[in-house]
Order: sequence, then structure tokens, then C-alpha cells
Amino acid sequence: MSECVTIFLEPEMKASAEAGQHNFLGKVERVLRRGGLDVSFADEARRNEPFSGRALVHMWEPMTADTLVMRRVYAYPFWAIEASDKRWEWNVARAVFDPESVNGHKAARFANNWRKRMFGEAASSREGYVYVPLQGRISERRSFQAASPLEMIEAVLDADSERPVVIGMHPKELYSVSDIDALEKFEHRFERVTVVMGQMGRYLPACDYVVSQNSGAAFFGYFFGKPAALFGKIDFHHIAANVHDLGVEEALGRVAEMRPDFERYLWWFWQEMSINAGRDEAEAQIASRFQTAGWIA
Repeated sequence: MSECVTIFLEPEMKASAEAGQHNFLGKVERVLRRGGLDVSFADEARRNEPFSGRALVHMWEPMTADTLVMRRVYAYPFWAIEASDKRWEWNVARAVFDPESVNGHKAARFANNWRKRMFGEAASSREGYVYVPLQGRISERRSFQAASPLEMIEAVLDADSERPVVIGMHPKELYSVSDIDALEKFEHRFERVTVVMGQMGRYLPACDYVVSQNSGAAFFGYFFGKPAALFGKIDFHHIAANVHDLGVEEALGRVAEMRPDFERYLWWFWQEMSINAGRDEAEAQIASRFQTAGWIA
């Protein structure tokens, strides 16, 4: 009897996978079955029940030592299969980026095509402001953060006394009354501070640089050549000014003038270090992840 891998999914994603309509999960299932394993899909609510055996979960913390985590890498069709749900513990986060290993012309076409696909005809410009995309829990400093988001905003205003600062609240986060009050106080104290809800597509292309904990907006800023200072640990840190490595003063003092090779980096990050489920070699990439984990030969 073959060993079974249980794939835990949200109801909608589970239904799509069972109907054979989910491209990435279809490839995952084929790779596992070719490797001699059975596959079953389970509702994510069952993760709280006692479980033993091999499991694949979507974005959640691993349940056991035999659990792997799959997660979209910021946009479809790019995916990761990792031993941790924490992006800063992924293989790509520990890898070394060498721009000389990437073909520049190929990378430029790739970055340009994906920028148009995601952002249409939006063009990069520099209109003299700092863009600070927020996530949630803005008054709290979590274990992966060098400062709380509110402390991060204070640091930006101290380090850059001239540029306007646009603070973007995340439209899918729930902000408390005290959070909103704290953000409004920044607007009252500084005429150059503007707090907006969402609108990444408006403010990201025209900023001078991005400051964030580890928001995906900073990654998407790379498509517009926007340097980023990061206060949180994350997987796309290689070409950013990292506060954990440099300290607050140096990271914020350096970021505005940074000009890394954004296009080569985007190619490396998505095409070499992620699984592109839209490419012919996707199943070989998936198989490599399961071989590393010892699930298949």
C-alpha cells in the first residue's frame, strides 16, 4: 500500500484541485503519484485534528516534521514548496544572488513583460516622495521586525526631513481605532505626510523609494526600479537596504541612492528560485523540492 500525502486546502481551492482545474496543484499531484505516493485532498479545518503522515499545507505553519508548505510567490503562476511558512526561512532567502549569472537582455524582457501584465501602461517616474506601504498590527513589534511599523514611520520622518511621505494602509487589514488615531496624528504633526487606503498602483510607480517591513509592495516596486529599505525579514531582501543588517540610520541613509540590477534580480527570484507553474519544466522543479525533502526518489 502506497504512502499517502494529504493536501490541506481552503474549500474553494480544494474543489478546484479535485476537479482538476488548478494548474499548480495538478502538477503537484502528478509528480507525487509518479513518485509512488497516493494523494488526498482535505479541508483546511481538519488541520486542527490529530494527524500523522506526510502533509502539504497552503501557507499555514507546518503541523508535523513531515509537513511541507506551498505558497504563491507574490503573483501567479509562481510558487514555492518549503519546510517553513516563514518566507525569511526559505531557500531563496539564504541563497546568494549573483547578477552576473543572469542574461541581462533576457531579464529585461521578462521584467518589462511582467510589469505590463501586472500594472498595464504605468511608467516609472520620481516625483519626490517616499512610499510606506503598511501591513497589520502596526503598533506591535513582532519577532521578525527591527521596529514596530509606527516606529518605522517615525524613523523615516527623522531620516528624510525633506520628502513628502505617503503611508499606504493595506485594504485587507483590520486597523483598530488606536491604529487609525496614531496614523492621523502623523498627518497632524507633519504637513508632508499623507495617509491613504490602498492605491499601491498609483503611488508605487512614482515614488523615490519604498520603506516597509516586508510588504509585497516593496517587491513589486522592483519592477519600477524602486529601491527599498526593509525593517522586517523576508525572502526578497538581497537587493534591499536591510535594517537588520545595516541598522536604521545606515539603511535609511543609503536607500534613496541605491541602484541594484532590478531586472536581473527579478528573473533570478522568479524564474530560477521559484516554481513557474506556467513553464514546461514546472514538474521537474516540483519534483526537485520533493526529492530534497526525501518524499520521492
